[in-house]
Amino acid sequence: MASTGNGPRGTRGPLDGTRVVELAGIGPGPFAAMLLADLGADVVRVDRPGGAGLGIDPARDLTNRNKRSVLVDLKAPEGPATVLDLVERADVLIEGYRPGVAERLGVGPDACLARNPELVYGRMTGWGQDGPLAERAGHDVSYIALTGTLSMIGRPGEPPTVPANLVGDYAGGSLYLVVGVLAALQHARTPGGTGQVVDAAIVDGAAHLATMIHGMLAAGSWQDRRGSNLLDGGCPFYGSYETADGAYMAVGPLEQRFYDEFVRLLGIADTAPDRNDLARWDELRTAVADRFRTRTRAEWTEVFDGSDACVAPVLSLREAPHHPHLAARVTFVEHGGLTQPAPAPRFSATPASVRTGPALPGADTEAVAADWDVPGLRTTRKDTTD
Repeated sequence: MASTGNGPRGTRGPLDGTRVVELAGIGPGPFAAMLLADLGADVVRVDRPGGAGLGIDPARDLTNRNKRSVLVDLKAPEGPATVLDLVERADVLIEGYRPGVAERLGVGPDACLARNPELVYGRMTGWGQDGPLAERAGHDVSYIALTGTLSMIGRPGEPPTVPANLVGDYAGGSLYLVVGVLAALQHARTPGGTGQVVDAAIVDGAAHLATMIHGMLAAGSWQDRRGSNLLDGGCPFYGSYETADGAYMAVGPLEQRFYDEFVRLLGIADTAPDRNDLARWDELRTAVADRFRTRTRAEWTEVFDGSDACVAPVLSLREAPHHPHLAARVTFVEHGGLTQPAPAPRFSATPASVRTGPALPGADTEAVAADWDVPGLRTTRKDTTD
């Protein structure tokens, strides 16, 4: 397993030279800032004295890798001015407060853009900056529930399956914030361009992720009920099946030529019901399930190895880094004794890498004060650590 990432040690990536201020928060904001840091940006995380109170060991919080941290108390008299000094020298700011909180703290968009008109001000929230629910608390599951996304996940007749916080926080939230920030940064750097506010709401992103499904719904090729469609587990040749040892294999041969190879290798080519007869899908599902239960996951993996049957073993988080394909591509790396996903995507001219471990709160205050020419940080650190 490689020790740094997809590029040589020390390579920074395509955002080298870009400065980002991250106002410390939880969930999608830190992940978005990590992605920018992975791509080479100099991300300075403004941590609050006392931390976020989540009980996560800062030394193992991988979403703070490749960043630097300073301590600033935004509720102290000099706190907002210190952050604005950083903002004046930055290209991007990311915050994940409820609407209006940054303004009350003195570091809202108006104050920041007044100091730096070319700043991209990225706002990460669940509900968005306006609307009836904007002021309400929520979490990933709340946001994907309201957008209809959660209703699609799970088996019919059972409660919807919660997909960790990947669909809302990180796909609908972090990734859309990063896309918005990079687009706005491109605009700010064009002749005559200006800074602006990017309002990234998880409800917007999670809804947008389902665009293809909405198109299929409009065309009549998607039923608005869970577990009844081609891609949601309703189809017997798109899902997962238990093996003899209690593990699982993932199956997805949607195209006919891949399906033909699948049923041949599975050993049911001569007995399987017609896959185009939806009335026999339950019968087909039973035939596939019964066959998979006759061998272990390792045995079935060997059977389908090298084929185009679109079958793969379902690996755990600890197993995945050791798969030969992921190991060959260096999809996971080890840094500071921590195994973690490598930066993605990959770049031919400006490869990214894991350069540093998780930033410890306040550990980089002196260095950032010097590099960014913000001497007030030193005073802030002294005041908050006495």
